[in-house]
Amino acid sequence: MVTFEKAPPEALQLLPVAIRDLGLRLEATPLAQLVRQLYAELERAGLHHFRPRCYLSDEWGCPSGQPVIGIPWYLADPRASQLENALNDLENEREVMMYLRHEAGHAFNYAYELYKTPRWQELFGPFRRPYRDDYPFIPFSREFVRHIAGWYAQKHPDEDFAETFAVWLDPASRWRTRYAGWGAMRKLEYVERIAQEAGDQPPPNPLGETDITVEEMEQTVEDYYRDVVRDETAVVAGLALDTDLTDIFVVPEARSAGSAYCEARELVSEHRRDIVDKVNYWTGVRRTLVRELMNAIERRVAELELAADCQRSRAHMIDLTAYVATLSMTFLTGSKPLRHRR
Repeated sequence: MVTFEKAPPEALQLLPVAIRDLGLRLEATPLAQLVRQLYAELERAGLHHFRPRCYLSDEWGCPSGQPVIGIPWYLADPRASQLENALNDLENEREVMMYLRHEAGHAFNYAYELYKTPRWQELFGPFRRPYRDDYPFIPFSREFVRHIAGWYAQKHPDEDFAETFAVWLDPASRWRTRYAGWGAMRKLEYVERIAQEAGDQPPPNPLGETDITVEEMEQTVEDYYRDVVRDETAVVAGLALDTDLTDIFVVPEARSAGSAYCEARELVSEHRRDIVDKVNYWTGVRRTLVRELMNAIERRVAELELAADCQRSRAHMIDLTAYVATLSMTFLTGSKPLRHRR
């Protein structure tokens, strides 16, 4: 069951409103400046005729074969952004630019129809390979760039190209140094060469067709979230957290008079986003699962009235991060289920 109790009251007022009735426009938001930044990066990279159309949609995406970029609607409304942050963690500017560069990679591929060429298929693989959400990957492989969390370049040849393009486009990536000696360098050099060849050439597929637009989204805000938010509560329900959490934090009866303590719940809440981000990035376990695991931990440390020694708060967080990563990887490998009560 998706719950909204962490959302502020002004955000909750949106729940019964149809998304198409919110009157959202990309041009009237700070997103427009980030889109202009993307276009400026494309110009500096020498792509003088490639400006993929950006529009508000139900999620990040580039419809297959269409050189357009869909941007989530909730980024265009401050109250919707608060709601998204309460349920999923809102993308910050750095992450928005990461996704824009990634989707621009898809759009570039489709605009110039690179995926149809033998060299593209030789480097990245068959474009028509089926997509899998539970894709296998090799952690730390040097055949792929690292950009979006979860070794995402290994999901599919099209994602491999989009990730490679995003790293190549990012002015701060230092890709020539970072990927020196990697197998991924062949792909980055291919993008560099193709960009030089295409820079002054209009794309053969310049416009494309949009997927669902914000004007077509008839469902209410509440229905949208009940449809798209993955409910992970059943996966982590019943976890035997108590013994482990009382090893990581301090139980009430173990507090000493000469030490300063803070509530463990506050410490977990403060670092929850960072832990979710890092565990998701390095393990590849889906973000919704790691987030719900952290939510379960936050609830349980509050119920147990656990504390953190203020002088050891860093050590507490290192222990907790390792613990969450271990539970997540145990789930990912499938060798053992997440540990439940007997």
